[in-house]
Amino acid sequence: MIAELIKAILFGIVEGITEWLPISSTGHLILVEQFVKLNQVSSEFWNMFQVVIQFGAILAVVVLYFKKIWPFTNKKEEAISKTGILSHLNKETINLWGKILVGCIPAAIIGLLFDDVFEQLFYNPFCIAIALIAFGIAFIVIENWKEDKKSKKELNSQITYKDALIIGVFQLLAAIFPGTSRSGATIIGGLLIGLSRPNAAEYTFYLAIPTMLGASLLKLVKFGLSFTNIELAVLLIGMIVSFIVSIMIIKFLMDYIKKHNFKIFGYYRIILGILVLGYFLFV
Repeated sequence: MIAELIKAILFGIVEGITEWLPISSTGHLILVEQFVKLNQVSSEFWNMFQVVIQFGAILAVVVLYFKKIWPFTNKKEEAISKTGILSHLNKETINLWGKILVGCIPAAIIGLLFDDVFEQLFYNPFCIAIALIAFGIAFIVIENWKEDKKSKKELNSQITYKDALIIGVFQLLAAIFPGTSRSGATIIGGLLIGLSRPNAAEYTFYLAIPTMLGASLLKLVKFGLSFTNIELAVLLIGMIVSFIVSIMIIKFLMDYIKKHNFKIFGYYRIILGILVLGYFLFV
């Protein structure tokens, strides 16, 4: 049992790092699982675990950005109305949540309809490697294109509902192809429509809350709540470690992109994708 808990810690670290850096958490978890397997759990549990472990990462966003995403306020000048409960609602935050929910529509609809199909077709090392390389190249190309261009939208409030839907379509790519990276896809979408790097990254954190929560609940419902003791321990340890690591990684990323671009992640993705292809094709 101790060995399985140590593995859960490893998976939690991998999830916490790769969920927010644009390098694909699902892709990395699947790749790590090729070499480090949870021996005392079922294959059905593993399929659920790699999604539900993201719940810890979601909590990190909620904790770090609570003041920005909590819709209630006591400041009357920020209120939608001066009567009843509406007098305590922050109009700007409600508007932000409206855009977030619009951005979730494409992935929610397609994910609910074809989640099992995508898992059977694309959740394998070869597809992950291709997605890593393709989106790694995309990051480098887009950053080169943006080099001499000034970002038009520095704030979340400047994101329109049309922008939110476009970013949601990019998020859909990550729902289909593991290795794409949900954060990577949405950041690329944001950069293409003129968002600054910090704005694109912060918005993708917010977008993750309903998206990842919905995916986690869907997997839990499919799996059921009948865990063995070791499965429950592995799941809880993975989520706790993911939460702690996510806090550190989110802070690191936001500091990093204030002075740097995303090219380094593009190069990393390409190198990793080539190594994965080489390993599974020739070893």
